[in-house]
Amino acid sequence: MTRQPVLRFILGDQLSRAIASLRDADAARDVVLMAEVADETVYVPHHPKKIAFLFSAMRHFAAELRAEGFTVDYVTLDDPANTGAFGTELARAVSRHRAASVVVTHPGEWRVLDAMQMWEETAGVPVEIREDDRFLCPLPRFRQWAEGKRQPRMEFFYREMRRATGLLMDADGEPAGGRWNFDADNRKPVPKQLDMPPAFFVTPDAMTQQVLALVGARFPDNFGTLDGFDYAVTASDARRALAHFVTHALASFGDYQDAMRQGEDRLFHSVLSPYLNAGLLDPRTVCDAAETAWRDGLAPLNAVEGFIRQILGWREYIRGLYWLKMPDYAQTNRLGADRALPGLYWGAPTDMNCLSQCVDQTRRLAHAHHIQRLMVTGNFALLIGALPSEVEAWYLAVYIDAYEWVELPNVHGMILYADGGYLASKPYAASGKYIDRMSDYCRHCRYDVKQSLGPDACPFNFLYWNFIIEKAPELRGNHRMAMIYASLGRMEGAKQAAIQTQASDFLAALTTEY
Repeated sequence: MTRQPVLRFILGDQLSRAIASLRDADAARDVVLMAEVADETVYVPHHPKKIAFLFSAMRHFAAELRAEGFTVDYVTLDDPANTGAFGTELARAVSRHRAASVVVTHPGEWRVLDAMQMWEETAGVPVEIREDDRFLCPLPRFRQWAEGKRQPRMEFFYREMRRATGLLMDADGEPAGGRWNFDADNRKPVPKQLDMPPAFFVTPDAMTQQVLALVGARFPDNFGTLDGFDYAVTASDARRALAHFVTHALASFGDYQDAMRQGEDRLFHSVLSPYLNAGLLDPRTVCDAAETAWRDGLAPLNAVEGFIRQILGWREYIRGLYWLKMPDYAQTNRLGADRALPGLYWGAPTDMNCLSQCVDQTRRLAHAHHIQRLMVTGNFALLIGALPSEVEAWYLAVYIDAYEWVELPNVHGMILYADGGYLASKPYAASGKYIDRMSDYCRHCRYDVKQSLGPDACPFNFLYWNFIIEKAPELRGNHRMAMIYASLGRMEGAKQAAIQTQASDFLAALTTEY
């Protein structure tokens, strides 16, 4: 008697051959289900490159599974019978294949997990949800570490993860180089004369071209362009991207990871996050490749430690906090921010060159590196008091590597301080001086970064001090803000009033139109 198959449901960010839901799959009996559903394309208006990347990567992954001998039931977005939702597509597939049960891997977003709890009822068969063990810190271990901590801090979590994995550790159990963190060495602006690494790109094949045509026709009005799509969409090409980064860019990544330069979109950044977050690369593989480069003398320790910290430390920490604090975390708004997101985030013209450059890069690539996101677009959103939910929806929509587990804590806590300091010990607010020090954007701007008042003053300057003045009741008691508030105390009352007036006029002129 033929046994009924198990349906293995693979989501779009679970494109790993070692994913838990495939680990014991029987190619001769089981069926793999993959579905491009409309619900996942419209809950925010995703950048078309993001949609195309995921759909193409999904189709390539399905082809690889078929080549292994698996039966893959793949539902395309333009299938007339596609119901547009995970739950109903699962139910249809269970019926088609007379599946005995369903196996899935824990999703990356709370809203999907919430829906997943109803799938047994929808599908009419048992649904097993397995832990997503592609991450280096299991969620139970993170919960145990965070238990009882009023304000957990990433640095201490990172040290524990270094000890647990052995990455960048000496034989005696001490951190390589005698320090856990080389961040102080990684804040150099890019000098005028410095050769940039060659670009890594993948030419779209026929399958990707079909997806690009589909996405272009289906989402013509979404923010962003499909032109120049050159991302890897297979695990093998993602590994080539990793090798390219290690060979050509890792050595200088540390020094210049916080720098920005007009006309140089990627500098020495790896742009591996899309592949990590979709499952095309494994985080341990990426960290091991970087460590090997240091041990082989191909990259300095400050570069390798800074890179590994982003993956082993920050990425794992953010994910842990997301699942620890959701769903209530997203509802906090400590600073009472309530301004609608300005249209400049969607491409409306602005005279602020730094914002114009970062938004345009985002429009073209669906990517910007962490300092552009934190200290330009994020800093501006913080200073103007933009509504957290709108800012978070923007970041989730426009970046190719954005899923709520990684986007929400970074934006809600790190960028907007909306959680009141649970994630970050102080707001990452800054005047134009920071952007001037770390980039050449200000040299090409109509505003003068050295002026804080008047028609030519950089808006970041008066917005920063206006923020400090307005948020004094919430922030003055923060010990990390003591020097700032001491400076404010020495500022003449007339100047404070002028700053507030200019900031008020500027904010009143912001428009949501684009």
